Amino acid sequence: MPHPHHLRVPSPAGPPLTGHLPFSDAPGVPDPIEVTSRWLTRGGRAWFPVSGEFHYSRYPAGEWEEELLKMKAGGVTAVASYIIWIHHEETEGRVRFDGDRDLRRFAELCARHGLDFIPRIGPWSHAEVRNGGLPDWVLARAGTPRTDDPAYLDAVRPWFAAIAEQLSGLDRAHGGPIVAIQIENELYDQPGHLLTLKRMAQEAGLSAPLWTSTAWGGVQLPPDELLPLYGGYTETFWTEADGGWPDTCRKHFFFTHQRDDEGIGSDLRPVTVRGSEPDAFADRFPWATCELGGGMAVSYHRRPYVDPDDIGALGLTKIGCGSVWQGYYMFHGGTNPAGGLSTLQESHATGYPNDLPVLTYDFQAPLGEYGQYRRTYHELRLQHLLLADFGHLIAPMESALPERQPDGQYDRDTLRWAVRGDGGSGFLFVNNHQPHEPLPEHPETSFTVEFPSTGGELTLPSAPVTVPTGAYFCWPLRLDVAGLRLEWATAQPVCTVDVEGRTVLVLAATDGIVPELALDTGTVAAVRTPTGDVTPVGDRLLVTGLRPGTDALVEVDTADGGQVGLLVLDAATARTAYRGEAWGAERLVLSGDGVVFDRDEVRLHGSGTSFAVLPAPERAPVVDGVTAEPVADGVFTRYTVPAASAGADSPVEVTLVRAAGPAPEPVTGVQGRASAPADKYFDTVAAEYRVEVPDALPPGTLLRLHWSGDVGRAYVGDTLVADQFWAGRVWDIGLDRLPAQAPRTEGLRVRVLPLHTQAPVHLPERAGGAGETAVVTHGELISHRVRAVRAG
Repeated sequence: MPHPHHLRVPSPAGPPLTGHLPFSDAPGVPDPIEVTSRWLTRGGRAWFPVSGEFHYSRYPAGEWEEELLKMKAGGVTAVASYIIWIHHEETEGRVRFDGDRDLRRFAELCARHGLDFIPRIGPWSHAEVRNGGLPDWVLARAGTPRTDDPAYLDAVRPWFAAIAEQLSGLDRAHGGPIVAIQIENELYDQPGHLLTLKRMAQEAGLSAPLWTSTAWGGVQLPPDELLPLYGGYTETFWTEADGGWPDTCRKHFFFTHQRDDEGIGSDLRPVTVRGSEPDAFADRFPWATCELGGGMAVSYHRRPYVDPDDIGALGLTKIGCGSVWQGYYMFHGGTNPAGGLSTLQESHATGYPNDLPVLTYDFQAPLGEYGQYRRTYHELRLQHLLLADFGHLIAPMESALPERQPDGQYDRDTLRWAVRGDGGSGFLFVNNHQPHEPLPEHPETSFTVEFPSTGGELTLPSAPVTVPTGAYFCWPLRLDVAGLRLEWATAQPVCTVDVEGRTVLVLAATDGIVPELALDTGTVAAVRTPTGDVTPVGDRLLVTGLRPGTDALVEVDTADGGQVGLLVLDAATARTAYRGEAWGAERLVLSGDGVVFDRDEVRLHGSGTSFAVLPAPERAPVVDGVTAEPVADGVFTRYTVPAASAGADSPVEVTLVRAAGPAPEPVTGVQGRASAPADKYFDTVAAEYRVEVPDALPPGTLLRLHWSGDVGRAYVGDTLVADQFWAGRVWDIGLDRLPAQAPRTEGLRVRVLPLHTQAPVHLPERAGGAGETAVVTHGELISHRVRAVRAG
């Protein structure tokens, strides 16, 4: 039985409010940033930023540059980072900006590679840091933190001055990368204090076109002074162990126009605030985000697992809802620095509701604690490529919802979809994925979208299709491509690339849905397809029967004398696509490895044996000094990568030294939540293993342990070097981070505590009951190869 779905795109609203906010860019900059009531502009063009959080003080400074290039290749255009006070001034008066704390160098690296920078200056950051980032000495002073108490402000003022000194000359007026500054974090009920902090920061010399604040939880902001930024997470570590999947997470997998997420940080504030409205700022500010969950931390009492498709579906759904700024927390994981006076993680011992691991802050992020690529990275990169080319079209488009919508957050049967449209064209978004509770497939599905301002409608596909379980995608509606009007396609736009003067639009097929292209006959002179049929249907040419892949290029001669290509990649291949400047031109690179673009060099991260390029360079590139062998791969040229001479993944010797004793009795702390076991138990009842670390390992080698238990800690001598709470995942340890030479002489000691059968701890289904047995079954070395590809 057919299931038609109908949506009427509203006529375009009047122009947005402009000039109504006290935000201004530096005079004379070539691309001034402005904020309208519905979207942002840069250089007079609608601007759709993609920001990703990366905490420089949680990552080795020597690796910052490569990691920033990874983020850029993943489609991130702005890097956000908390400036965590306790990391810089643990002891009063001893302010450190050296080594891994070198804020200025980090900002300069962003600028060097064309990345915007967004310092989140606090003073209170949260970030799962001790005291939310406030040094102990600040809390020891008389006064009330996070208020206008004079004693607190007297401590903050020199800290802001220190930040301003580090960032001096890096503002927009001097050609610097700072596009926004966030004041405080998650302070929901003190607008006066937020304004005080903004004025103090300005007086210290900090400057940016945008001043922002987190806006969830019914926040109260000083009128028009701070741009409200929202968030949304697929899971939580901060809710109760027995609370199930929170409804505040569930709602993010529906298309709605509600911006607020009252659940973020709800362990530290009331869930609702008197007199607040979910969309209180919608008439004056655009829907911008800074904390779409790129993953999720684990606390001792609650250890969620985040599937990459959870993040992919979240991101795409937010675009369909109306987001004009995709901001992710975290985009890159890290490791807490070792404190000189104490450990620096959030904990019950510091009065916070959650015990976090001492060191790891991996966050299950797209790029992990040691720079590991995760599938999440590839899912999001596909969306960011779309925004890089078409974000300026999408940002001004309003989100419209269909006639038939889900009747509540527990409706799993009604198809979830929306359209971003401008009255005459748009993008259709579908999400049929959510965590924990799979959504059913939707057979015999078709869509009709009315565009009142043009007096027409589109019905697609040509015949109803089945929307598979777990699918999420975006289809174009009346998209202009270099003189060709693509009426619709049942494939997601990825990006465009210039090939010999011809614009090629790359699209990604959705698994389970046969791609079709509908072309406006008025813009077409001729069409050539490698497979399938071209059929006139009214005033359109319908291209069907395409087999997606590297050879599925539809060539179109346009009515105005131009040429356009439509290349439909299969879903898996599309997720290997990178676009960047390489060897003197912008190119599309297909690689199962990670790819970074660094001026005259491309670097491959991984163990792949080939990569493909479109358009191919004039001469075959040189890989690690060896000219690569070219072979045709559809319209791409594929190059074979020389085999690595050393460093293949290999097992590592793991020896049981001591079996585990009985699990420690559960202990509860703040808010009655389970507390992490005391340090003493790692010396007495933890299972202990010795791991032999070979000499002469390639840089970036990971030790991957397959284990189960409750808490694992790794030591070199008596120094804690890595830790993990069991949540059903392997445990990676970056061997480069270990003290030099020590593991080779002393070995790595790994201690694992068993989980008590009565511990009030939430574990994901994948973890099962294995945590009750403390064991390391085996380990392996995972080599991280980096290969330089230069022009031939």
